Amino acid sequence: MTPLWTLLFLVLGIFFSAFFSGSETGFYRATRVRLVLDGFSGDLVSRGLLWLINNPALFVATTLVGNNLANYLVAKGIVDAVNSLDLDRPELAQLLAPVILSPVIFIYGELLPKSLYFRAPNQLLRRGGPLFLSCGVLFAPVSAALWGLGWILQRVVGETPLQVQFTLARKELRQVFEEGQQAGILQSAQYRLAQNLFHTAGMPIIKFAKPITRVAAVPRSADRLETLRMARRQRLTEILLRHADNQELAGYVRTIELELASSLNDTPIHPLLRLSNQTNHVDAVAQIQAARENLACVTDDHDRVLGLVYLQQLTQPLFRGD
Repeated sequence: MTPLWTLLFLVLGIFFSAFFSGSETGFYRATRVRLVLDGFSGDLVSRGLLWLINNPALFVATTLVGNNLANYLVAKGIVDAVNSLDLDRPELAQLLAPVILSPVIFIYGELLPKSLYFRAPNQLLRRGGPLFLSCGVLFAPVSAALWGLGWILQRVVGETPLQVQFTLARKELRQVFEEGQQAGILQSAQYRLAQNLFHTAGMPIIKFAKPITRVAAVPRSADRLETLRMARRQRLTEILLRHADNQELAGYVRTIELELASSLNDTPIHPLLRLSNQTNHVDAVAQIQAARENLACVTDDHDRVLGLVYLQQLTQPLFRGD
């Protein structure tokens, strides 16, 4: 075999040894939050890496096959290099060559890549992700047997690995924010905002709604001055309107716009955003802000209005102190 092919086998063997050894360290050091956020942004490589984390048997099988391939390439390169020298005792040279090259293979094929992946796991995994996923597909016929054996053991033992979904556990996110505050990345006000968000995020908005029976509404044909006096008396920034025939809510007008109009009919009428009573706090805030409204009505499963929620009322719990 030509020296070029011999050198190519050695270089490829050391490269694959470094790649799979480093990837193994990177997978156990990778930050789950970063992978999930990258997956949310539509990064297919991050989604593939998360899928491998959820299937550790396949990941381990791919790594084992890759390391064995690397060892084979290195061994073949060493043997071919010795044979190309045409020595009198090639057997002795074949025994001494691995001993001489062991420090090089250990440093550049094991120690250095593991150290690099330990320091920057997410960045290096992301860059090497396409190659690792391609190797996973290429080695699938061989690694499938190991994967199947791991699946059978899981069924026999009755234990399954922890699944990493595209959701972050509240405890994990809270730990991230606590570490950020301790490191000085987050100010106390930002940390308090995060804590308040955790406390209210999952609450249904029906807990914040003002019952419809306690909501003041005026007919669309009401007198402008009387409506303004009612708004000043109750300190309303928005005035609800109802139909004269069926008493259903027709929308609302803003007090400032009514002040500038000549009559109630000339005032712009804003439609009421309708939210299900099962909508959680965070989704409600996002939808109201996206609609550029100040309030929304809460409805039941039959689309009947149960009450009203105001954006200011929903955001107040997020900024309260200790």
